[in-house]
Amino acid sequence: MKKSLPVIERESPARAAIGFDEKLARHNLELRAATVDVLQINVGKLCNQACKHCHVDASPKRTEVMSPETAEQILAAIRRFRIPTLDITGGAPELNHSFRRLVSESRAAGTHVIVRHNLTVMFEPNQADLPGFFRDNLVEVVSSLPYFLQQQTDAQRGQGVFDKSIEALRRLNSVGYGVEDGLVLNLVYNPTGAFLPAAQTALEADFKREMKTRYDVSFNNLFTITNMPIKRFLSYLRRSGNEERYMQKLLDAFNPATVENLMCRNLISVDWTGKLYDCDFNQMLDLGVEEGMPQTVAEFSLAKLNNRRIVTGAHCFGCTAGSGSSCGGAVAE
Repeated sequence: MKKSLPVIERESPARAAIGFDEKLARHNLELRAATVDVLQINVGKLCNQACKHCHVDASPKRTEVMSPETAEQILAAIRRFRIPTLDITGGAPELNHSFRRLVSESRAAGTHVIVRHNLTVMFEPNQADLPGFFRDNLVEVVSSLPYFLQQQTDAQRGQGVFDKSIEALRRLNSVGYGVEDGLVLNLVYNPTGAFLPAAQTALEADFKREMKTRYDVSFNNLFTITNMPIKRFLSYLRRSGNEERYMQKLLDAFNPATVENLMCRNLISVDWTGKLYDCDFNQMLDLGVEEGMPQTVAEFSLAKLNNRRIVTGAHCFGCTAGSGSSCGGAVAE
């Protein structure tokens, strides 16, 4: 019998005073893909945490998990099309049974692998060896840390998360991450409220100084990511009466210089069922790639997906506000 999934209430999308495509047109811009060189896969919503800002609505109670069959279809696409980068996210991707095979087989195919690692999953059963596994496969590790102080981090991610995160970072440092060439450890900062992140360069300098001085922890780069008005963060905006104000803040901060470097221009997102999207945020809103394009990873075709029109919504203003926002942080000066 097919396992039933939890019923998740479908939210109405965020609202803005002007459509995103109309805003682009006023600047004589159109959002189209360039060449796809990143395959970003969400292997499911199962996670050992339930963060307040999570745009995936991930938690320990979620049952949506990528099957081994879909994982094999992803590996087939990587091998056939020689995808330069595989970006693995979740949930906590390490909790998926196919996770280690996806990493090792992609590396064997010559693909660079990025893992969105929440740090505390390292303390789950059978996960203590993750630092060594990451090192052996030269995985680029990207980990969220809301702030370099306990109070702000635990408020966003849960009680006790900060202490575990610091210990996990020390374990990563101990095998060379953030210390040795080729073992890249990046941290991610999300604001804790309805405002835009500070300038990435200045915030990175603060984080590096404080993390080293307070905890003797080193890392390579800090990525600032704007909170997208979807899922849990949108619910927070509506509960606090901040949706209209936040959307206007994003709209007023629209920066046309960010459009050229938006992550959707060189990325395809794959959900736990194998369906294709222009980005991870569109995935969470079930906004698939445009009609006429391959719709699943089993139909993957670079020739068709390159130069496609990007499907947009009001949440896209989050990626173009100020210095811009992507899975790799700010996209413009």
